[in-house]
Amino acid sequence: MTLTLRHKLIILYLLTVAVPLVVLIAILPSYYRDLFNRQTSELYEGTLSSLTSNVEMYLDELERLTIAPYLLNDVMVAMKLKADNRFDEASEYARHLAERSLRFTLPNQLRLARKDILGTMLVLADGSVYPVNYTNQPVAPEPGYPYEQQEWYRKAVEQDGKVAYISSHPQDYFGSDRQVFSVARLLKDPDSGKPLGVILADADNIVLENIIRNVRFNVMTIVAVLDENNRPLYASRPLNESMLAQLAAGAKTVEGPDDTYRAVVKTMDASGWSIAVLFSNREFQSQLAWIYRIGLLFAAGGILLTMLLNVSLTRWIVHPFTDMVRVMKKVQHGDLNHRFNIRGRDEIAQLGAALNIMISRLREMIDREYRAVLGRRNAEFRALQSQIHPHFLYNTLNGLIGLNRSGQHRLLEKAILSLSGMLRYTLEHADTSTLKHEMDFLAAYCELQKLRFGDRLEYRIEYHPDLAGFRLPKLLLQPLVENAVIHGIEPLDRPGRLLVRAERVKETDGAGASRVRIRIEDNGAGFDSAAFGEGVGIANVRERLMLFNRGAALKLHSAPGEGTTAELSIPAGEVTSG
Repeated sequence: MTLTLRHKLIILYLLTVAVPLVVLIAILPSYYRDLFNRQTSELYEGTLSSLTSNVEMYLDELERLTIAPYLLNDVMVAMKLKADNRFDEASEYARHLAERSLRFTLPNQLRLARKDILGTMLVLADGSVYPVNYTNQPVAPEPGYPYEQQEWYRKAVEQDGKVAYISSHPQDYFGSDRQVFSVARLLKDPDSGKPLGVILADADNIVLENIIRNVRFNVMTIVAVLDENNRPLYASRPLNESMLAQLAAGAKTVEGPDDTYRAVVKTMDASGWSIAVLFSNREFQSQLAWIYRIGLLFAAGGILLTMLLNVSLTRWIVHPFTDMVRVMKKVQHGDLNHRFNIRGRDEIAQLGAALNIMISRLREMIDREYRAVLGRRNAEFRALQSQIHPHFLYNTLNGLIGLNRSGQHRLLEKAILSLSGMLRYTLEHADTSTLKHEMDFLAAYCELQKLRFGDRLEYRIEYHPDLAGFRLPKLLLQPLVENAVIHGIEPLDRPGRLLVRAERVKETDGAGASRVRIRIEDNGAGFDSAAFGEGVGIANVRERLMLFNRGAALKLHSAPGEGTTAELSIPAGEVTSG
């Protein structure tokens, strides 16, 4: 199928405008969605790191409270006295000092802690309890409260002196339902390693809310602080069991009851707690919707506008060219009177004017130029043919002189008769001849040379009778045979062989056409074709062959000591009988 200019312009429009625009429409939303996702995730991760640092700093404050007893010698002496069950046996003054240290010295030290810490509780090994609220004033513990059975107490004992982080739990040991999170530690005698008691520092869960509520996000977000068991200490919005289970499994996307959330989670190394930020996909998609709508609006308008421009431009460009093609076709069929109708002064009009001028000049020049070209070609053809005759006569006369000097008069007479026949053939005015006449001429030439060289020259000329009428330039093969004899066989000190063979061969391109191949082959001295190139005779043969038929070819192969092969290949065409 041939593509017209209109089709090419449409394809050009599709490739340069429509297709890129459609691809852009398809890619841009995904690109902006991924970009927004990436930037949002990076923002959330940065914010999450800040939140994590704030919570960890608060936990560090609680942890430092649990170390305070180790820093007070009087408090350590009092705790050791209580742990050894020697408190009742001690003097009244010693008991007074111990109680003073536990009820006043330690609370005074804890007064320097953060004001939003609810308080601390010290449970000693003998079961005595010393609670302190955030104002460092004594508070009454719940009577008969089973401290040793509480989870926070057991975790502190299990940690064996290391800090234990306690998840959200009620402050029921003070008879309150307030939810707090805590840090607990088992206090031990630094000398003996004997347990002295457990200290617990409480903070209200509202502290986590105060840390988180000041952070603003660009979409609706759920922020949750989870303990080491992925149970919520605080959540800005309720999380159901399914959402908690998905977070515990490390899911990046969490399915909620009415929305889907992307999750970013950061774990605190010391406590094993984590902060999770879940931002709403639904709200995120709603923020992207306006990008899609604006993109589609611009795309539809762009495609419509460019289509209108393309149709107008195509019509403006194609119609004048269509008229030009119509004029050219009429000129092609011999109508040199038709002209292109010029409109305007643009480049197309200039091209039309040039076309009209070309048609006019073509009409004027066609006869004169055509005949001049034909005459020049015929003159060149005859000139090339005439260049061969003196060269041939010069070599032949040299051979006759050699026979005369050697006294072979009978052979000289036979050679002169052969030469006269050859001269009659060369003096005929026809530019072409048949393969049969050329082969007969070569046989006479080789026989004439054999009279001179004797047994040093063996020759064989072969061709199929069907090729007898095949036409080719007259005296085309003689220079090649002459080169084989003079330059190939004559320098040898041994007998030389010359083979001239013509045959029909099939084309190798599968088209079914055939060619006539003529090989002139000798086993003479040969030469280095790369070093010496081609002589004048070979160049003349090649040029005559190309003038005769552009599809013909001449190949020459030679090597020192291996002889020379010249191969002519000419399209067979129709071969007439000889």
